Amino acid sequence: MYWHFPLLFAALTSTYVCFPQNHLSLEELGSDIGIQVFNQLVKTRAGDNVVVSPHGIASVLGMLQLGADGKTKKQLTTVMRYSVNGAGKVLKKINKAIVSRRNKDIVKIANIVFANSGLKMEAPFVSRNSEVFQCPVKNINFKDPNAASDAMNQWVKNKTEGMIDSVLTPDDIDSVLTRLVVINAVYFKGLWRSRFQPENTKKRTFNEGDGKTYQVPMLAQLSVFRCGTTSTPNDLWYNTIELPYHGESISMLIALPAQSSTPLSAIIPHISTKTIQSWMTTMVQKRIQVILPKFTAEAETDLKEPLKELGIRDMFDHSKANFAKITRSENIHVSQLLQKAKIEVSEDGTKASAATTAIVTARSSPPWFVVDRPFLFFIRHNPTGAVLFMGQITKP
Repeated sequence: MYWHFPLLFAALTSTYVCFPQNHLSLEELGSDIGIQVFNQLVKTRAGDNVVVSPHGIASVLGMLQLGADGKTKKQLTTVMRYSVNGAGKVLKKINKAIVSRRNKDIVKIANIVFANSGLKMEAPFVSRNSEVFQCPVKNINFKDPNAASDAMNQWVKNKTEGMIDSVLTPDDIDSVLTRLVVINAVYFKGLWRSRFQPENTKKRTFNEGDGKTYQVPMLAQLSVFRCGTTSTPNDLWYNTIELPYHGESISMLIALPAQSSTPLSAIIPHISTKTIQSWMTTMVQKRIQVILPKFTAEAETDLKEPLKELGIRDMFDHSKANFAKITRSENIHVSQLLQKAKIEVSEDGTKASAATTAIVTARSSPPWFVVDRPFLFFIRHNPTGAVLFMGQITKP
């Protein structure tokens, strides 16, 4: 008789925004999985704020793929569309570029495996995870769920600069069966290249998708931004704008339907990394008045069902999961795959950063880009194409 023991995977992501192509295709593939997961999530949460980290999802699935074998590995590789073993050096370079100090804005990515004390792990899995994902292994005693969850939540809190203080409860841990918890944390803090002045923030009307309206604080500035208008294959038009951070490696992209009668859900299935790349090549600079909600959004998501819908099923099934490359001493499966994400957007928040903006004088009154209804946002590392965060905001 084979006993199957669960792994618990958690991806923690946080971003604090104060308003303040060589290997591009591989990272686009990675981020695309996260976007597909997002597309599955919003089908049942159309009226909710949803925040995920596509890069975080790709990282956790990459670590899983290194430990999988047989049909479990085949499902992961098929949905991800690349082999981590074959692309390890490239993935390592991508991760290094994303956290580089050259970005000026702060990006921190951390991975860790918490393994039950005494679990015999396969050496190649440990070494490859360390090499590709800079992921160490730390022994922990799951027989004491309270102490184990406290230790892991403290790691999360440290890696996200206190923005996410917990993701696991003692109830998530089976004191008899839990063998591994794998965690990915992503933290981002950026200053706008062109700041929003606090004195320009005023309450304005925001229109929810269900017809309700309410007053929310809106940031405002007149400046030069890259923006564009594009359409879905079935001719639904939507507007896009790029708001760069001061290091200029990372940008926030915003997309919202051009017509207030078009629901946000109508354009979401059209979005992919290929779509986002097309925005980057077609947007043009304009002097424009930008009105953007000041918002905080937090979401905790179980990724199991969206991934099963995409075709990654066996790893969640205790009778089918094959993680022989993690350990051969016991049969293990993934019991939960969680992600908790938080984003805060405001005018300021860090100590100081000067930003110089070239104001181009226009002869006629400038166009407006008013985000006064549900919208999508993406935080993108432009040199690699990595989508660090994305979400839909329906209630700022």
